Amino acid sequence: MSKQAYTEDSIRSLDWKEHIRLRPGMYIGKVGDGSSPDDGVYVLLKEVIDNCIDEYVMGHGKTIEVSIKNNRVSVRDFGRGIPLGKVIDCVSKINTGAKYDSKVFKKSVGLNGVGTKAVNALSSYFKIKSVREGKSKLVEFDKGIIFNEEPIQDNSSRKGTKVTFIPDEELFGKYRFINEYVEKMLWNYCYLNPGLTLLYNGNKFISKNGLYDLLERDIDSEILYPIIQLKGEDIELALTHCKNQYSEQYFSFVNGQHTVQGGTHQSSFREAIAKTIREFYGKNYDAVDIRQAVYAAISIKIIEPVFESQTKTKLGSNEMEPGGITIRTFVNDFIKTQLDNYLHKHPETAISLQKKIQQAEHERKAMAGVKKLARERARKANLHNKKLRDCRVHYNDLKKSNRADTTIFITEGDSASGSITKTRDVSTQAVFSLRGKPLNSYGLNKKVVYENEEFNLLQAALNIEEGIEGLRYNKIVLATDADVDGMHIRLLLITFFLKFFPELVKEGHVHILETPLFRVRNKKKTFYSYSEKEKIEAIEKIGKNAEITRFKGLGEISPSEFKHFIGKNMRLEPVIIGKEAGIGEILSFYMGKNTPERQKFIIDNLKVEKDITEDE
Repeated sequence: MSKQAYTEDSIRSLDWKEHIRLRPGMYIGKVGDGSSPDDGVYVLLKEVIDNCIDEYVMGHGKTIEVSIKNNRVSVRDFGRGIPLGKVIDCVSKINTGAKYDSKVFKKSVGLNGVGTKAVNALSSYFKIKSVREGKSKLVEFDKGIIFNEEPIQDNSSRKGTKVTFIPDEELFGKYRFINEYVEKMLWNYCYLNPGLTLLYNGNKFISKNGLYDLLERDIDSEILYPIIQLKGEDIELALTHCKNQYSEQYFSFVNGQHTVQGGTHQSSFREAIAKTIREFYGKNYDAVDIRQAVYAAISIKIIEPVFESQTKTKLGSNEMEPGGITIRTFVNDFIKTQLDNYLHKHPETAISLQKKIQQAEHERKAMAGVKKLARERARKANLHNKKLRDCRVHYNDLKKSNRADTTIFITEGDSASGSITKTRDVSTQAVFSLRGKPLNSYGLNKKVVYENEEFNLLQAALNIEEGIEGLRYNKIVLATDADVDGMHIRLLLITFFLKFFPELVKEGHVHILETPLFRVRNKKKTFYSYSEKEKIEAIEKIGKNAEITRFKGLGEISPSEFKHFIGKNMRLEPVIIGKEAGIGEILSFYMGKNTPERQKFIIDNLKVEKDITEDE
């Protein structure tokens, strides 16, 4: 029992900025360091751009300028500009904004008046300038506190608002903005707002065909039939099926917000596709067969959307507007009419789609026995804790998908697995131990996932057999040695994910754990170095009598040391697939049988340790 006195002095009121800084997760989800696309620094950027998008949607300003240099972010729109007398209130007073007036922002992204206030409070520097009716107002903040306010003055610049901010390293640590994540966010804004021009660090982003362009740009494998695009009032969708692919891939949006975790609109979409196609063919096809290898996007606009968190990644609303038609009915009625009409008008597409469904049905039935045995094997393995050492978030609930802050480390060998297991945060970090090198899955079909024990158990641990909606961990971290064998294991695992579950990589879930190559220390100081360059810098800091240890594998790092590398300062390198080559082309080159071409590539790009040291 606590002996601390509970008096009036125990009651404390925090002002707006103190509360945001004390509980940033309430406002931006997880903080992160920028290595994942849902980390806080990207949420800050999104909150500022959302305000610009709302101006565009209301018909004000067709261009948005974005710049990120040395973690300094600037966003400029050419909308109406914030009323000059309310500039300070709009970025520093909670529950202040124009979006409460549904006549002005009927179907806005943000409605709670928090977004830019959170950006302000969580930034070491924040500046806002509004230009309106030939005059401007500029205010600068430090962690939410005004340090410079200029009086309203004449300004002949184009009207609009410019926000500049630097996320605070006290909260985000040594963060970074990954260019690919920023570009993906900007492209999504363009797909949802055809005609909008986004300028980012000198590059132009623009879409003419909306969600059609999204699929065309994102799909990197052969499709079965031309992309279907259907539009209606407050709804747009695009879909196709891919060849040589197994998983479902969805992009869903509400009022311009990318709901990466789906929600009622996405589940309604999946349900409506299966129902409409069954009725069209007059066959009771299994929904799994209908949706196998589907690639689709849906965007809806609703009044006063309700999300499951401030970061708006999952829609919780059931109605298109308070007291109105349900989202499920709205989506189902639209797809039932429009998709059915499209298939009747395009019989060649209908034939291709039916053949794909029948092929998926045949494969599923042929694998039914294999799957049953595999599931039983996975169930027994999990019960006896042979492979998976789970985190408390999921303990005794293997299908739970409360994954926001969860991580699973995939390790090689018992020693590395043991070190991470003893050191990890048991609340949110799980460990999956590999036995030897995984199979090269390139060129194999999905039957191998169930017949190969390692792959089958890994799939079961992640809970991704029916798609990644049930994914149990936000980050999948490949924790292998930084030697040739360790890198080969990484490549084999990445091949497995890209072959059978490419959306895990595309959505930023797969990472590589960076661990130090060297320990440099004396009796007073210890430095861990991740490269030759960092080793030299550490030696210079310590001076004479430096003891240098070269870690040959993760198993050589003691549990007491490992805690430094998988905790708050964990270094992760996300696995990102660029657009220069498709997944099929990449896997064919690196994992196929093109040995002469691959040998030439290795020789042409070979760097020995001496060369690396000199370059650094």
